[in-house]
Amino acid sequence: MNTYAQQQNWRDVQRFLPAEFQLRPGQEPQEEWWPWGPHRIHLDCYRNAAAPLRVILFHGVGTNGRQMSTILGAPLARKGLETIAIDMPEYGLTQVGRGKPVRYDDWVQAGSDLVNAELAKDSRPIVLYGLSAGGMATYHVAARNGNVKGLVGMTFLDQRVQLVRDETALNRFMSRVGGPLAAMTARTPLSGLHMPMAAASKMHALVNDKAALKACLVDKTSAGKWVTMSFLASYISYAPTVEPEDFDVCPILLTQPAQDRWTPLHLSELFLKRVNGVPLKVVMLENAGHYPLEQPGLSQMVNAVYEFCLSVTRDA
Repeated sequence: MNTYAQQQNWRDVQRFLPAEFQLRPGQEPQEEWWPWGPHRIHLDCYRNAAAPLRVILFHGVGTNGRQMSTILGAPLARKGLETIAIDMPEYGLTQVGRGKPVRYDDWVQAGSDLVNAELAKDSRPIVLYGLSAGGMATYHVAARNGNVKGLVGMTFLDQRVQLVRDETALNRFMSRVGGPLAAMTARTPLSGLHMPMAAASKMHALVNDKAALKACLVDKTSAGKWVTMSFLASYISYAPTVEPEDFDVCPILLTQPAQDRWTPLHLSELFLKRVNGVPLKVVMLENAGHYPLEQPGLSQMVNAVYEFCLSVTRDA
């Protein structure tokens, strides 16, 4: 069974983080395996029964759970919170079982089921954090589940909007032709056909450091991942259980990297301007790229998420 303790890729990526964000031997999260349907889902955990709440961390289509642990899971754990970073099916070290090809809908259901599994242990509040596509996943999970107390997104991207697809896809051909082609293929026996996520999206804008990007792209469990036609088609067409105009589950925080060359602020604003029923706050992260490696943005993110969590605890 593969573990991050045995994997070099995440260590190669974390070398580009500030020293205080790099995990040293003995500081790594506890690795757990959660049976979910035919899959064995990998969890990076900093368990703390005394913590006032739990934060579940969602990666995007160019990262994995361990990369969430380095930039936020471990820093929040040092501040006294319990954190759980999930590797969604097809990403990270999660073992995908036999059966139908993985769809984005599976990500949403897995996230919702993980919330329920954690709440079955005790009733401490749960906050969801998501980077890139994981930001919108936090909304989709909360809309389906209804039992989380806060959402933090590093972008909220509604892929049903053509402008969002145009600006986040690799090029206009992929957004205007590739998307419909994936949808057609997903309805055929070729639905399980894989393609590199880097060929469908602006993965070259994942980080702003060229050497760091090279380290990310060689990682076949994150930025170098190949995904199925079924996943791509369901990702760009997914409709939430509750549309933003009717969302009343919990407050939302957007932590927007100021130097994000993949998903700039205006793309999230297209979605968030439709949210009127819950408190909404935006914090800009100075000098930070899409997957942030830079200060002061990293520390600003940790502090903003921590303060948001404290406010959720006070209101719980």
